[in-house]
Amino acid sequence: MKRKVLLPLSRLMGGVILLSLFTFAQARDLPDFTGLVEQNSAAVVNISTTQKVKKHMPIGPNEMPNLPKGTPWDDLFRHFFGDEGGGEDHGSEEAQSLGSGFIIDADGYILTNNHVVDDADEIVVLLSDRRELKARVVGSDPRSDIVLLKVDAHNLPVVKIGDSDKLKAGQWVMAIGSPFGFDHSVSAGIVSALGRNLPSENYVPFIQTDVAINPGNSGGPLFNLDGEVVGINSQIYSRTGGFMGLSFAIPIDVAMDVVTQLKTKGYVARGWLGVLIQDVTRDLAESFGMKTPSGALVSKILDDSPAAKAGLKTGDVILEFEGKAINHSSDLPQLVAHAPIGSIARLKVLRNGKIEMLKVKIAELPPEEKLAEANTPGSKVKADRLGLSVADLNAEQRKALQLERNGVLVQDVQDGAAADAGIRPGDVILKINGADVDNAAQLHKLVQALPAGKSLPVLVQRRSGPVFLALRVPDAK
Repeated sequence: MKRKVLLPLSRLMGGVILLSLFTFAQARDLPDFTGLVEQNSAAVVNISTTQKVKKHMPIGPNEMPNLPKGTPWDDLFRHFFGDEGGGEDHGSEEAQSLGSGFIIDADGYILTNNHVVDDADEIVVLLSDRRELKARVVGSDPRSDIVLLKVDAHNLPVVKIGDSDKLKAGQWVMAIGSPFGFDHSVSAGIVSALGRNLPSENYVPFIQTDVAINPGNSGGPLFNLDGEVVGINSQIYSRTGGFMGLSFAIPIDVAMDVVTQLKTKGYVARGWLGVLIQDVTRDLAESFGMKTPSGALVSKILDDSPAAKAGLKTGDVILEFEGKAINHSSDLPQLVAHAPIGSIARLKVLRNGKIEMLKVKIAELPPEEKLAEANTPGSKVKADRLGLSVADLNAEQRKALQLERNGVLVQDVQDGAAADAGIRPGDVILKINGADVDNAAQLHKLVQALPAGKSLPVLVQRRSGPVFLALRVPDAK
């Protein structure tokens, strides 16, 4: 039987007091953002845009929700219930969008996201003193989602530019913007991670935070506790369209480099190798004889590119660029982009199980090119061991894919090793286990000779570009 322990009331009260003092001390250690807001709100602006779009009538009556005009959701609902509904064309109407920005120069230079003003017919900047000024685009850089605006005004309040390289995970940060059109809304949180790579964003090492960011916050500043701008709020990860705890900001160092180039040249120049790359998975690492997966696997060398002139080959794994390790393939574009045009860079690559050092002259990144996918069948051959049916490519298909001679079109994939590796109909097989694939008959012979039970690299061409897959060869039957 347990004994009941009775404590004097004075001891209980003492414990409550100590706990309250501890909680109060913790609360006092939390940052107070009021001073930062007072100092910086005046330099944060609301940006609204208008764009003339074709006007369509909804498909049927009462299909367009009764929503207030000018909300960030206008374009979304107009897409589903109006413009794309197949109704009749009734002239044009003005589509509106909202965003945020901040003043970086007292003479009217304003920084925001490119997607905030993209394709706008009119850009209006609302200042903190309620003035509305029309803005013009000085220059834009869609690859980093940065645009520099200019309004005709002087002696404007400006933000203080910080150093995003000094940020650390866990530091407090604060955002000011116009979520859903609510001007000068403040939210705060911490830096969750640094150097985040997002899909289709090759040139920005994003700052990840848990600061509440919503539609309308785009282009607004992210401050540190010293009141310095360290980032531009740009994107959120969401399954609902609203904030879910993951927001991403463009580092201010990246943005200010873009600003300098836009002011001096009118465009942004970046370094370029001329390779298409992918991550090295665990299975691919095994197939290349690597102990751990790392580096950028070269899946294609573009013609007359710096990489081609330097002797890089498809299947090389770039491990270092100018002495800096490439842990993920997404690390390489950022390093190359910031390399001076015309400079000589050193590459450490893994080729056929051996380390090689190469030198490459960095060129300027040209406009992005898109590769077409072949879809017209040729003569059909089965490679039963892998569960594949393939066909030769004709001259038109090779031209569309920029292929000189090699490659076969995958027409059908049955259950088996090829399906397990991720090969699918429409892929063009370019290499298998390091050997070029010239035609369907040759592929059949190569497949029959593959060593059983091992993981081997296969290079395939897709609409999105070439990609290596790890193929585990089954035992011979």
